[in-house]
Amino acid sequence: MKALILEDDDLVSELLETVVAGIYPGAQVKIAETLGEAYGLVSATAFDLVVTDWSLPDGSGLDLVKKVRKTDAEVPIVMVSGRSDRESVLKAAHFGINGYMTKPFDVQQLHARLVKLLQTSDSQTPEIAVLLKESLNEVIQLPSDMDPSEVLELMSRQQDLSPAQLAERWRDEASLTARLLDVANSTSFRRTGKPVETLRDAISSMGVALTLNQALALSLDVSSKLKNDMLRDLARKHYQEAVDVGKEAQRLAIRLKKQPVLLQKAGLLSRLGELAVLKVLNQYVSLGGELQAAEAEQLLKQWAQEYGNRLKVQWHLPLSMRELIGSVHHLPSDCTREDRITMRAAAMLAAGRQETEECKRLLRRLGMQTEESVKD
Repeated sequence: MKALILEDDDLVSELLETVVAGIYPGAQVKIAETLGEAYGLVSATAFDLVVTDWSLPDGSGLDLVKKVRKTDAEVPIVMVSGRSDRESVLKAAHFGINGYMTKPFDVQQLHARLVKLLQTSDSQTPEIAVLLKESLNEVIQLPSDMDPSEVLELMSRQQDLSPAQLAERWRDEASLTARLLDVANSTSFRRTGKPVETLRDAISSMGVALTLNQALALSLDVSSKLKNDMLRDLARKHYQEAVDVGKEAQRLAIRLKKQPVLLQKAGLLSRLGELAVLKVLNQYVSLGGELQAAEAEQLLKQWAQEYGNRLKVQWHLPLSMRELIGSVHHLPSDCTREDRITMRAAAMLAAGRQETEECKRLLRRLGMQTEESVKD
C-alpha cells in the first residue's frame, strides 16, 4: 500500500505517517511539503491513499485533490485543515474528498477514520523472503505493547507533566524511544543539523502534547501487537534481552562514574533488528502464511542485522549511538573506547557469560578484575 501525505509541518506529517503505517503494516509513505513536490509524486506513482493539508506554502491542497480526481475517482483522499467552518467543509467535499479532519485533530478519531478507508481485500500470501526484502524499503515500526488507555490517562493531565517525567516513565519502552528519537531527529536535522540523542531531549524538542500524540498513535498500532504465540514469545525474549543489556550497561556506567543514560539507551535499542523482523513475520502469518519456530529463528538470524542497520539509518540515530549498539554484538579487538568496551561487557554479563575469558578480559580493561568487583 502506497500513501502520500502533503503537509508542511514536520511534526504533523510525522504523526500522520505513524498513524498510517500503524494501520497498514509495510505501508510505503511518501511525504511532500509543497504542492509542487506532491504534483511530481502523483505524476510518477499511483497512490492508495492521499492525506493533504489545505493551506500550503505554494498553494491549496484542494488543487492536489482536483489533480488526483482527474485520473482517479476511487483513491481515498482525506483533507486536514485548521478550517472548521461549514462552508470550508462543503467546499472540500465538492471536489470529492472521503474525509475531513480539523486541526488539531484527535488521533483516535483519525485512526478510526483511516481504518474504514483502508479496509483491505484478501490477497495471495506472498513468499516470506520476498516480503522481508520488500519491507526493508518501507516504513518500519516495532511491535509495541503500550496500552492506549495509559496514554490517554497521561494526555488528560499533560499540563502537569514534564519531559523529564515522561522520559523516566518510558525509559524501558524500546519501540516508543526509537520512534520519538526518529521524529525528533528528523525535525532537528532539517532545522539545525544537530542530532537529538536522549529521550528527554526528544520530548523537549517536540513538546509534551505532540509527544503524547505520537505515543497514542503508536499504541493504536494493533497489527504490531503480535497475536501468534510463537512470535510473541520470541518478541518477549529479544525485548527482555535488550532490557537486560540496558540494565547491565547502566550498572557498569555507575560503577565507572560515567553518565548511564546513553549506555542504557543503546542496550534498549540493541534488538531493533530482531523486533523489526518479527513485525514482518507477524504480517506474513496474518496474511495466511505458516511458520515453524525453527524457521522463524533462522529468519531472525538471517535478517536481523540488515533490518537493524536499516532502522538505525531510517530513524536518524546518531553515529555515536549506532556504534554503541553495534558494540553489543561485536567489538573489534583493537577498540580502546571505554564506552564501547562497556557495552560489550554489559551484553556478556546480561547473557550470563561472566565466566568466559572474553568477559573477564573486558572487565580487566575497565579496571574491574572480576564480576564480583563490578557488584561491589
